[in-house]
Amino acid sequence: MSRRRIAVVSPFIDKRHGTERRVAEFISRLANDYEFHLYSTRVEDIDLGRVVWHRIPELRGPHVLGYLWWFLANHLWRWQQRSHGNIPDLVYSPGINCLDADAVSVHIVFAAFREAIKKELRLRRNPIGAWPQIIHRRFYYRLIAMLEPYVYGRGDLSIAAVSKTIACDLQRFYRCPGEISVIYNGLDVGSFSPERRASLRDDSRRNLSIRDEDFVLLLIGNDWKNKGLTCLLEAMGQVADPRLRALVVGKDNRAPFLALIGQLGLDGQVQFCPPRADVETYYAAADVYAGPSLVDAFAQPPAEAMACGLPVITSRTNGGSEIITHGCDGLVLEDPMDFMGLAEMIRKLIDDAALRNRLGAAAAETARQYTWERNAQQMRELFERAALRNSRR
Repeated sequence: MSRRRIAVVSPFIDKRHGTERRVAEFISRLANDYEFHLYSTRVEDIDLGRVVWHRIPELRGPHVLGYLWWFLANHLWRWQQRSHGNIPDLVYSPGINCLDADAVSVHIVFAAFREAIKKELRLRRNPIGAWPQIIHRRFYYRLIAMLEPYVYGRGDLSIAAVSKTIACDLQRFYRCPGEISVIYNGLDVGSFSPERRASLRDDSRRNLSIRDEDFVLLLIGNDWKNKGLTCLLEAMGQVADPRLRALVVGKDNRAPFLALIGQLGLDGQVQFCPPRADVETYYAAADVYAGPSLVDAFAQPPAEAMACGLPVITSRTNGGSEIITHGCDGLVLEDPMDFMGLAEMIRKLIDDAALRNRLGAAAAETARQYTWERNAQQMRELFERAALRNSRR
């Protein structure tokens, strides 16, 4: 029996970015079951001997222009393939990459995202030097939001939302007539485990110049404002404990946060670190993961920290909080801007080692349920439902 042919339409695929990693992980696990044809500008971290890559040239320049080129080019490349008899049984897209997908994974609803951050996108709230970037982001977000109803509003579409939060956003804005499944991210429980964290801890703290008496909070992400760094710093200022340190991992503009660090008297207590492939090194160095995200579909670092046995604090506005039971396997901050509430949670964890150990052990047990194998199996079920719908149509 021949395998189903699935066209995967994604700007790029690798295991270093959240959405793209989900695609790479399920393709790696399902490549023997399906004939995957990848329409992407770049493919990494996948055995290209098991898939067919149709490379689409990348347009350099402003992101919005690159997206417009990509959106048109992938349709053209796939049309050309169809004219040569390469007709897929299904078209799959992670997000808004085409108008003809049969199955889509949704990690962000831009209509909801624009609504949540509209104050941050006002020009008068930002320095003049940041205006070009703000204008570019506003245009890009508006463009995607304009395309969303043409995709998510279709009744013949199978949708996989990355969290219940995203599923609710889809219904709130588009009353999606199609089927919506919730498929949470997976985790590599081999790389992220309490045992591996313990084995790396001493060397990791030594290499990061962390003293034995230091209590380390960890935050990972590239958009530090959205990841809740402002709230975290203000909470540290309230705790006012000289043993407290924060490791902030990612890429962003440090300037506004350096000013806040100075105002709060936290000089020497915040360390900015670059991303690295062996991110488990940072989990090993930390005592608590603290990520009060303003808006997040399903932030991967808190889930990875849970798998490592770290006590985790996250916000209700992170879809990943859906796998946490507050007070049992993590702590959930209801308001991501409540720095007083966050400070109280941090104080409790500093003072109560038994609480830290209990939350960390329970977090690891919860995280072990969410493997990439489970994620791939749920994606297989999504594809089969979409194929069944296509055959009936």
